[in-house]
Amino acid sequence: MRDTDLYTQILGLQLPWQVAAVELDRPGRQVTVRVLAPDGPFVCPRCGQPSPGYDKRWQRWRHLDTMQYHTILEAEVPRVQCRDHGVLTVAVPWAEAGTGFTALFEALVIDWLGEASLHAVATQLRLSWGSVDRIMQRAVARGLARRGPLEPVNLSVDETAFQKRHEYVTVVTDQDRRQVVYVADDRSRASLETFYHTLSDPQREGIRSVAMDMWPAYIQATQAAVPTAHSKIAFDKFHVAQALGKAVDKVRRHEHRALSANGDDRLKGTKYVWLKNPVNMTRAQQSHLDALRAGTLKTARAWALKQEAMSLWDYRLRGWAGKAWQHWLSWAHRCQMAPMQAVAQTIKRHLWGILNAIVLKSHNGHSESMNSRIQRIKRQACGFRNRARFRHAIYFHCGGLNLYPDQCIHKVSPT
Repeated sequence: MRDTDLYTQILGLQLPWQVAAVELDRPGRQVTVRVLAPDGPFVCPRCGQPSPGYDKRWQRWRHLDTMQYHTILEAEVPRVQCRDHGVLTVAVPWAEAGTGFTALFEALVIDWLGEASLHAVATQLRLSWGSVDRIMQRAVARGLARRGPLEPVNLSVDETAFQKRHEYVTVVTDQDRRQVVYVADDRSRASLETFYHTLSDPQREGIRSVAMDMWPAYIQATQAAVPTAHSKIAFDKFHVAQALGKAVDKVRRHEHRALSANGDDRLKGTKYVWLKNPVNMTRAQQSHLDALRAGTLKTARAWALKQEAMSLWDYRLRGWAGKAWQHWLSWAHRCQMAPMQAVAQTIKRHLWGILNAIVLKSHNGHSESMNSRIQRIKRQACGFRNRARFRHAIYFHCGGLNLYPDQCIHKVSPT
């Protein structure tokens, strides 16, 4: 078989496209494949209407390596003059317009980006950082363009850290599909409202639950955009537990200072004893906790309040759950521990959303898992220069998008 026939079959070319020549540059470790362009007839690549030829221009594309040799495709690609769209370059079957890489090579880069950092992929494939970044951007743009209408039923809204100094982005996750459906630049009311405005009235009406923390901006945006939002907003158990855990630690620190002044070090080094879930404790840790609880420590009473609150999420009926929480609130208000009383006031103001979470069985667990995944992506990349690249990375890895070029549409995305 001639080399031209071999590459014609490898590239999957069909007439009128055909390989005209193959050149091997052994010192330069490169194979150049020259493809013969058709003489016509031509159609406009935008509207598909028959159009006369205008001229031809040489273009080059990086292709998958042949053995250990770089492989470059070259072709003198025709341009047409469309009556409606002007002068445009005709489409080639091996690459998308406006890129210096074949579709199969971009698919390879996308596969590698699913496994390694952008810098590592650029190094291994001997590409510039910018070239790999542009491939990722095109992949995300393709995926978002192909994504059909959203059908949100159970959503999670959470913020994730972009940089230090309280720099955040808002991430909306479809709980049922476990995919990120929207990323905004900050955690303001406007950023979440922008997402809701992308949905139609029937889509917003079809939302069953929106799990979130008690951040006012998210509450206000959801109440303004989602019908009957007051019965759909669910305040996540994780964030309630987090607030209670911080309050218990404040009680511990205050009591430890008071006890240490009198030479009592019982609470020294016990921070994580009070914060750890008893289910995950070793036998020694459980024994230590039991010994501390046997005394008259305020921290032990604060811990008992926290544990009691966590048990209230097992109710199924709103009425019974409401009565149990009212009993807990009464206990917390009488406890004479300022940090626990402050959390109790917060819970009282947001009890309606907590009861929604209990009845709807809605939680932010998937969102928290996604947040951890996003932070791993950020660490792997050693941070991001700007929010746009951070958004692209989140959509690329967590959006469940079909990222491949049209010529490789049959492939399954690596994420």
